[in-house]
Amino acid sequence: MKKFVSRNHAQKQRAISRRDFARLASIAGAALTMPRIPSAWASGTQPREKGLAFYNLHTGESLKTVYWADGRYVPEALKQINWILRDYRRNAVKPIDLELLDLLYELDQRLETRQPFHIICGYRTPATNEYLREHSSGVAKHSMHMQAKAVDIRIPGCRLSALQRAALALHEGGVGIYPVSDFVHVDVGRVRQWSFPAYTRRAQRS
Repeated sequence: MKKFVSRNHAQKQRAISRRDFARLASIAGAALTMPRIPSAWASGTQPREKGLAFYNLHTGESLKTVYWADGRYVPEALKQINWILRDYRRNAVKPIDLELLDLLYELDQRLETRQPFHIICGYRTPATNEYLREHSSGVAKHSMHMQAKAVDIRIPGCRLSALQRAALALHEGGVGIYPVSDFVHVDVGRVRQWSFPAYTRRAQRS
């Protein structure tokens, strides 16, 4: 005996299915836009506080601050970080990408150093980037510094190769080593690595 299903009931089922599909699609879309979860947090052992220390080699400014506490970023600390990582040539400030700060925190935890990050370059305006491209080498036309998603660093007492290896081990973005200029570039773009000067061809990644 065939089961009779009314037209109204079938229409309701189709409407519910369409709503469910739309809801699931919106959830999937939101998941794609969520910030990456740092590898150190994957196990659920998220720290109560996260702090960073910087020394700007160009301006002589120092900063040691807790930028994340009790489950949220600290606005005042972020303002201080944005300032010390500014384009010092033009005193231009851009909010530093939060994923970059978390990457630096993970890097600091991995290296277990008590030394501040020495900053060679943080945020870079398009005008400054173009100037550096004209007067130096190894500067990318579409540098991630202009998006405040990259930083060039060294750490006192830490070998450049050790800093590079620690950054690569995080698998959280680009890592470039510049032995002649004595710094390592890290960013939160796609995972990749390079050395400048390159052994086989000129690299333009920073």
